[in-house]
Amino acid sequence: MRNRTFQPFLALAVFSVAALALAGLSASASTPARDDGPILVGHYASLTGPEATFGQSTSRGIKLALKEINAAGGLNGRKIELKEYDTKGEAKEAGTSVTRLINSDKVVAVLGEVASSLSLAGGRVAQQYGVPMITPSSTNTTVTAIGPMVSRVCFIDEFQGFVGAKFAFESKKAQNVAILFDQASAYSKGLKDDFRKAFEKFGGKVTTEQAYSKGDPDFTAQLTAIRATKPDMIYVPGYYNDVGNIAVQARRLGITVALLGGDGWDSAELAKIGKDAIVGCYYSNHYAPDQPEAAVREFIKKYQADYSGATPDGLAALGYDAAMILFDAMKRAKSLSGKDLSAAINSTKNFAGVTGSITIDAQRNAQKAAVIVEMKKLADGTIVPAYAATIAPEAK
Repeated sequence: MRNRTFQPFLALAVFSVAALALAGLSASASTPARDDGPILVGHYASLTGPEATFGQSTSRGIKLALKEINAAGGLNGRKIELKEYDTKGEAKEAGTSVTRLINSDKVVAVLGEVASSLSLAGGRVAQQYGVPMITPSSTNTTVTAIGPMVSRVCFIDEFQGFVGAKFAFESKKAQNVAILFDQASAYSKGLKDDFRKAFEKFGGKVTTEQAYSKGDPDFTAQLTAIRATKPDMIYVPGYYNDVGNIAVQARRLGITVALLGGDGWDSAELAKIGKDAIVGCYYSNHYAPDQPEAAVREFIKKYQADYSGATPDGLAALGYDAAMILFDAMKRAKSLSGKDLSAAINSTKNFAGVTGSITIDAQRNAQKAAVIVEMKKLADGTIVPAYAATIAPEAK
């Protein structure tokens, strides 16, 4: 996701100094490996700040995965411990957090971030020190281009833009779409470009592009300009906090067409901020809580048992999948050295995750389907995300 202005939990990592061996495999570190201590993994996330729900949800998903792996005996009988830092939604804090996880805490792997801009900052540090990093949900294409130590378990914005464009043009019969994007967000700008390219390829027209900056309180000028172009839909590739306010202000200006966006919308706060204004709007996402798949049902059951009945969002599901893929790779790796562990992560094929079957490709991106979610109002007045469609990658 997410500069995905984009969204939680512990990046787990083994002490790289120990370079601990799994399944009887030898360690490659120069320091003798302990074979009886805990394995430490790290997580950095926006646990506070404007996109706090991203990091909090991801953190819960990772914790659930950690609980399961440790309950099953850990890795070769050794427990996994988590070390987590709050980035506060700031790129500087992201780089500092990953540096601390690697140099001070000696983790062998890092999970995070949600926002693509923060993953770019943290990923450069992980690559520099040769420690594997898996981002659960940063969708900007450039994140994994940092180098072979950086991987992801989510789809990328090129595919997400295609998904939104296909849904708008084919399912909603939209011929003309306006775009309102966050000009300071790598996630928003990249997704905007990918959507436009795909929508125009389908035969649609972008009537106007209007920009805002994260946290702006007033979108009147941009929405007035958009209204004048009479679009069939408005594409808003931003984060939930801004999107909710945009929806409210659009309705006040008499704009009635549906808004469409990306996974940066995925937060329970969206409905609280947007209220009725967000009903009937859509976004592309990694999963929907009402999907019929057995894996989704089982994940929700376990999550609700641990978190007071709360329904997990896509960030929680991706955090869980990222941790589970890391644990699976640790079992398969020749050692827990950076090179061996990253090779195991990047060789992941057809992993049965909550968010679908996940294969890491040659660019260290996840090949998988996406879902479209509609914001619906239930009979009791509750506004919830509801599964609308699944869109798979185009056959190559």
